[in-house]
Amino acid sequence: MSPTPVTYTLPTMPASYAWEATDEEVAARYGAPIDRIVRFDLNSSPTPPALAQRVLSAGRFQTNLSDYPPGDYGRLTRAAADTYGVSIDELVVGAGADEILELCAKAFLPPNGVAIVPTPTYAMYRVVTEQRPARLIAVDRRPAAEGWGFDTRAIRDAVRAHAAANPLLWLCDPNNPTGTQEPAGAIASLLDDLAADADADDRQPPMVVLDNAYAEFAGPPLQDLRHGYSNLVVVRTASKAYALAGMRVGFAIATPGTTRRLARYRPPGSISTVSATVVTEAILDPTEMRANVARLTAERPRLAAALADAGWRPGPSVTNFVLLDFGSADRAAAVAEALLRRGLVPRTFGAGHPLAGHLRVTVRSAEEDDRLIEAAREIEHGRPIEEATA
Repeated sequence: MSPTPVTYTLPTMPASYAWEATDEEVAARYGAPIDRIVRFDLNSSPTPPALAQRVLSAGRFQTNLSDYPPGDYGRLTRAAADTYGVSIDELVVGAGADEILELCAKAFLPPNGVAIVPTPTYAMYRVVTEQRPARLIAVDRRPAAEGWGFDTRAIRDAVRAHAAANPLLWLCDPNNPTGTQEPAGAIASLLDDLAADADADDRQPPMVVLDNAYAEFAGPPLQDLRHGYSNLVVVRTASKAYALAGMRVGFAIATPGTTRRLARYRPPGSISTVSATVVTEAILDPTEMRANVARLTAERPRLAAALADAGWRPGPSVTNFVLLDFGSADRAAAVAEALLRRGLVPRTFGAGHPLAGHLRVTVRSAEEDDRLIEAAREIEHGRPIEEATA
């Protein structure tokens, strides 16, 4: 058997677009008490910052809740620009990184166009590409033994092969779901190679969207690359390090000419005034964000080491999640089933996916991670699931 993704698909959705199942659906499907369900599949932080709770309790938002938010999100834009070290006209705000990806697809990927993506990587690149509709060309990453790194030659060959379509290139670094990062200078080197290839063929280099959502965990952030590459958009988010995924706020950073192209497609009020206010305050006072990053960065090796001691095979990670290699799709499916019956939800990968023999787990609180560690020991030592859930 192969792993069954723990997802939810509406009857009207294409089969390839499936969102994560809700807690209620997991509880109903696997018989786990809903108050015992822990989401190891979402790459979110276990608790929101206390600052967010204070802002919500105070109720002093940037506009009245009966009004639309300001169309320029001025205070949020200024705070983010200062934090990222860019000018206001080099930044576009969106409803999470996912809306930023959608804006990039609308701006740079015409219907029936071509996008190129090194895989395995974040599934939304395929979704926003196919929604144009456009064609996605997958280029294999290097194997796990080589850190899942970009195959630069394969990327360049794919861009050249589809140059007539003026392709869009999706990049993710650090990469989700492998948790790995390109060596220092590798992104700039790739951009230089793409520019040189374009000059040799007397054409424009492809637009490149670089998803840098986990930058705070790995560093250094990559938005400074925009200075040398007008074809680059760097994507940042408040969802991961800031622990504000529910606020849905993300950012595109690029040269002013590129952000103007994106801004044409930005809706005027996709971010609520509540989200804009909370994220602004979190950005202006990064104390809790830094503490969250420090805690998760310290907890990650403890979790990985304990899972390895239990008999699982965690890969290296610079993010807030760990990729586990079970060697086969059947083994990954069996472990996922055992975890789900305990109320622990891993990220699974469907049949045919290059990571079908893997599971991905988010680093959560020490107490929640201990439940996962104990489950791994029980599964590997053959303890009956009925006994574990009694």
